[in-house]
Amino acid sequence: MDEEYPARPESTYSLVKHLEEQMAVELTRWDPELSISALRFSNVMDPEDYAKFPAFDVDPMLRKWNLWGYIDGRDGAQAVARAMENGRPGFEAYIIANADTVMSRSSASLAAEVFPDVKVTKELGEHETMLSIDKARRVLGFDPEHSWRAYHPGKTSPTEN
Repeated sequence: MDEEYPARPESTYSLVKHLEEQMAVELTRWDPELSISALRFSNVMDPEDYAKFPAFDVDPMLRKWNLWGYIDGRDGAQAVARAMENGRPGFEAYIIANADTVMSRSSASLAAEVFPDVKVTKELGEHETMLSIDKARRVLGFDPEHSWRAYHPGKTSPTEN
């Protein structure tokens, strides 16, 4: 899923976020020199939260709401700094997530089980996020550095995506 996927807010929280982005689009239309970057953070986590990640494997439905994504708070701070350094006139939205998922299971098996009717358009790495961070990488130079797997080495290598 990338930034071009149409918004489908399912809660008051997500509806407000969507409306904020729509307002930003209009504000940058009114003032073409205005720069607004929307960083769509995927469930901010800190190292002390990683102890509970292995328990997520019990039921993949519990975390499907954001495609098993997360962002380490330190990497979220990196995204903010990069957005400020690389701002340009207009509105841009960026998905900000770690390169891996919160799950020990493969991304392909999760997609097949939980979303059997959705066509996966690219081959997924073993634990690759399903939230596309390609735009943030390309435009902002965002590169997540902190994986929960470094705190649970038996769950796979922290460099494996």
